[in-house]
Amino acid sequence: MRILFAANPEKAIFLYLVPMAWALRTAGHEVRFASQPRFADTITQAGLTAVPVGRDRDLRMTDSEEALQAERPGIPPPYDAFDTPEHATWEYLKPGMLGAANLWHRYGNFPIIPDLVEFARSWKPDLVVWEPLTFAGAIAAKACGAAHARMLFGIDVFGGVREMYRKLRDRQPPEERADPVADWFAGYGRKYGFEFSEDMFTGNFTIDQFPKSLQVEADLDYVRTRYVPYGGPASVPKWLWEKPEKPRVAFTMGLSATEVYGSYNVSVPEILGKLSELDIEIVATVAEAEQPKLGKVPDNVRIVSYVPWHALAPTCSAVIQHGGAATLATTALNAVPQLSVHYHYDQPILGRLLTEQGAGLDIHTSEATGDKIRDAVRRLLTEPGFRERAVALRDEIDTSPTPNELVPRLEELTAKFRTR
Repeated sequence: MRILFAANPEKAIFLYLVPMAWALRTAGHEVRFASQPRFADTITQAGLTAVPVGRDRDLRMTDSEEALQAERPGIPPPYDAFDTPEHATWEYLKPGMLGAANLWHRYGNFPIIPDLVEFARSWKPDLVVWEPLTFAGAIAAKACGAAHARMLFGIDVFGGVREMYRKLRDRQPPEERADPVADWFAGYGRKYGFEFSEDMFTGNFTIDQFPKSLQVEADLDYVRTRYVPYGGPASVPKWLWEKPEKPRVAFTMGLSATEVYGSYNVSVPEILGKLSELDIEIVATVAEAEQPKLGKVPDNVRIVSYVPWHALAPTCSAVIQHGGAATLATTALNAVPQLSVHYHYDQPILGRLLTEQGAGLDIHTSEATGDKIRDAVRRLLTEPGFRERAVALRDEIDTSPTPNELVPRLEELTAKFRTR
């Protein structure tokens, strides 16, 4: 088969797709990865073949948009209706979906759609795999008759809110049943010769990399696979070769926090100071620009700019992380109890699900003091239930097929949904 991946030029999203692309490649299929031209080097660095399409477009928010989001952490509208009951109304979602459709058009999709369709019609992929905000992938698939799959990088807020919107829409009088999503896709359908169908928003099927206990699903066809950590080029430092003499606790607030917010949204010096009161070894990943702000670091704290999480997590007795899906899943793969100190997007949902499953605890950054984090870590280290539930979570993950094991199923689904 020929498989075309399509993604916005966001490395944090791209990394989730790489293991599946390589699984298909090593199964003997031809794989190409399409994105904006400036992202080609990132794609080829992962050993994949890049297809630069369209023109480069800065996906970052404007200063005013960033300021608004900083004031209102959480899932951006209208997808916040997924976890905010008072927003699950027609009055909120009707203008919200219109705004979202305009945003998709303005940022990652409009700049690449013509080139992506042209390439798809020329190369004729059998399957197009796209991440939840690259709807250009669905348009290209429809234009060339390929099957297409959406691949998640976290909680399916997109499918969930779309399902919510459709139910609310169908309760309205016929003259009020606006659907800007359908209208947006239909406009491209008139240009490229297809009609809108609901799969254009959610894929013929959805590839989900997370276990059911850490996911909230819509009424869709999900194909589950086991998450495989990939963080880009990395090397294992020599100090990781040795088994730690004391319980090791890893601490990270994510790689992109300082890029997005300019700094960390918790007091790292306070947290490290309180953690150092425990009889443990602490490994903290802190951006180089932030390290001078730490002051004197306690003797049982090791500061590093970066270390591959899939190499660090197995050596730990507990982990403190920012709530990102990749970090949480990598930690869970190693049956390590974890504390999620979350802030925005789907992080609070993942943190809540982690706590409900029993493999960890969660604290929102607005409530994250050094004392609370120290006390939570002490619980993770001393209460055996967390370790037991972490093992159960690891075992649940292991029941899902690896990307390589999923390939035959993807071949079957491609044959089912391909229209040419």
